Amino acid sequence: MKTEQQNNFLFRFASRFLKYLLLFGAGLAIACVMSMSLGLSKIAMMLLPLIGEWFGRLAIILLCLFAAAMIIESVVKK
Repeated sequence: MKTEQQNNFLFRFASRFLKYLLLFGAGLAIACVMSMSLGLSKIAMMLLPLIGEWFGRLAIILLCLFAAAMIIESVVKK
């Protein structure tokens, strides 16, 4: 049995984007721990500011997507 989706496309897209952003963050944390344990901390520390900058930008984009989805959801009548 399939239920009807009550959220709009943008909200579902932002939710999926949040899921993958959190998976990316968890994978990054695991990769950093593994690189520290294998003695590759110099490479990890070199890449961490670059990855952190992109992670921050993606988080801001995600926040804007959720804000736009909430605005659209409140304006559109069903």
